[in-house]
Amino acid sequence: MRVRRWWFGLGAVAVLVATGAWVVWPAGVDGYLWSEVRPVIEARLVADAKGSGYGETEPALRARWFCGAKARDLDEKDGVVRAGVTTLCVEYGVRNGALVECSGVDVPQVVRLKRDADGAYRVVSREEAPDGEGYGKWVEDHFSFFAEPGPADSVSSAGLEAAARDHFGLPADAPVGDC
Repeated sequence: MRVRRWWFGLGAVAVLVATGAWVVWPAGVDGYLWSEVRPVIEARLVADAKGSGYGETEPALRARWFCGAKARDLDEKDGVVRAGVTTLCVEYGVRNGALVECSGVDVPQVVRLKRDADGAYRVVSREEAPDGEGYGKWVEDHFSFFAEPGPADSVSSAGLEAAARDHFGLPADAPVGDC
């Protein structure tokens, strides 16, 4: 009889753990919603980065910002989309036929967007983790446990480099140097 209760208790605990994991674990990112808001988020990142890089002080470099975002969590409630994202913005220029990287920033952010009457999304707020002290606490407070970005969750620079090479008319294998 005791063995039966023990197995019953163990089974109940397993069901509770599985249910808790199902409730807490993110269901994934809605691919369609992400495809709608990602370009808006990335365009806003580029717009906000303008004027903040070294390359822009050197006109001969023709420097430009390129930004990418990766969704960590995405939720739509009452017409507002909350996107927890990791972002990478890199300022590239061109010198002597080579792509040069002048500035860059890699930071987790929370972006809120709202759909306008015409159906297009617009950014209504953007928060980013502070640099230095407070970074870890900010990430902990703004991302769920399973969506917290870690070092392996950074946006790859390969796509940004390819876009920069294309923008500057450089071959796909053009080297990347320092500004």
